[in-house]
Amino acid sequence: MLSGIRIVDLTTVIFGPYATQMLADLGAEVIKVETPGTGDVSRYLGSGIPDPTMGSIHLTVNRGKRSIALDLKKPEDAATLRELIATADVFFHNVRGKAIARLGFDYEGCKTLKPDIIYVHGTGFGQDGPYADLQAYDDVIQAATGTTSLLPRVDGDPRPRYFPSLIADKIAGQFGAQAILAALVHKLRTGEGQQVEVPMFECFAAFMLVEHLRDATLDPPIGPAGYPRQLDPTRQPFPTRDGYLAIVPYTPESTARLMVLLGSAGLTETPEFEAAKAKGQHMPIVYAEIARKTPAKTTAEWLDLFAANDIPAMAVRDLQDIKEDPHFVATEFFRRREHPDVGAFHEMQPPVRYGAMPDHNLGFAPRVDGDGVAIRGELGH
Repeated sequence: MLSGIRIVDLTTVIFGPYATQMLADLGAEVIKVETPGTGDVSRYLGSGIPDPTMGSIHLTVNRGKRSIALDLKKPEDAATLRELIATADVFFHNVRGKAIARLGFDYEGCKTLKPDIIYVHGTGFGQDGPYADLQAYDDVIQAATGTTSLLPRVDGDPRPRYFPSLIADKIAGQFGAQAILAALVHKLRTGEGQQVEVPMFECFAAFMLVEHLRDATLDPPIGPAGYPRQLDPTRQPFPTRDGYLAIVPYTPESTARLMVLLGSAGLTETPEFEAAKAKGQHMPIVYAEIARKTPAKTTAEWLDLFAANDIPAMAVRDLQDIKEDPHFVATEFFRRREHPDVGAFHEMQPPVRYGAMPDHNLGFAPRVDGDGVAIRGELGH
C-alpha cells in the first residue's frame, strides 16, 4: 500500500529501523544508509551465521530494505546522500541535532534539496527541553520515565529494575511509523512536507502513563501514581497440576461465574469480601482463592472448562516454545524461509492484515552496502 514511497533511513539500533521495517512491510522502498564496513550496530544483535554482520535481530528489524554504505565525512559520499534525499519522500535519522547540522543535513539543508521532504528526527529527548543534547538508550528511558520503579511495587524488592525488553525503543519506533504515515497523509492533501520530531522520552512516557499516572492525573492529585490492578502482587499466573495459567476475571459477572466453577461461590458474599470491595481492594482475595483452587486440575482441563464458560484464560508458555503455539502454527505467523546469505530462518508475519493488500513475501534483510552499486547506478553514477 506504500508502493512508490521512498524513505531514506539514516537511523541505527532499534528505534528507527523498527519504524521503517513496518513501512517496508507495507511496500515502501526503504534505503538504509550505513557506516562503511561495519554497518548498523543492530546487525550484531543476535548470532550471525555465518556472517556476524547478519545477526538474528537484524534479519527481523531490517527486512525488506536496501543498504548503501556512505561515510558522510567524505564529500563524495555526502553528495550521494544529498542526491538520494532529492529523490525521497521521507528522510529519517536519529543523529543528534548539532552533529547532523555540522554534516549539512539539518531540516533547512534538506529542504533545499527537496522542498516537500518529510524530515523525521528521532531524538532521545524533546529538543526544546534541558535534556535535548543527552544520549538516550532503552535503559536510560526506562529509568527516566519511572518504569524501573514498577517491579519493586509489585514484589517488594526495593531495587529498581528494567523491564526485560527493548520496550522504549520499540514504542518509539511505533510512534515513528505513525508520525511518518500522518505526515504522508498531510503531504497527499496539501503537497507540503514538514519537519517531524519523535522523542523517545516523551513517546515512552505517553505510553507508560496511560494507566500509571492514575490519580495523579488530577490537580490536585486525589491519589498516588500507579495503576493498582497492574501493581497487585497477587495478580500473577496461577499454578495448575502441570503448569501455570493466566486467568482474567475482569468483570463482576465473570468473577462470579469463575467462583462457581472453582467451587467457591460463597466467597463474594462474605463480609470480608464486601468490606474489601467497598474500598476497591477485593481482587487480592479473588486472586488468592484462584491460586488455592487451580492446582486441582491440569492446565488443559481448566482451559476446556473456562472456554465453555466464557472465562478469559490461556496457558503460560515458555518463550522457547512460542513458535509451536497451535494458533501461530495455524495462522502461519512464523514462516520458514531461506535467506540467500544466511540460510534458513523463521520470519514473523506483519500482525495487521489489510483487505486491500494481498499476502506477499517480505523482502530479506540486506548485507552492508548490498545495494550500493545498484543505488549509485540509479543515481547515474
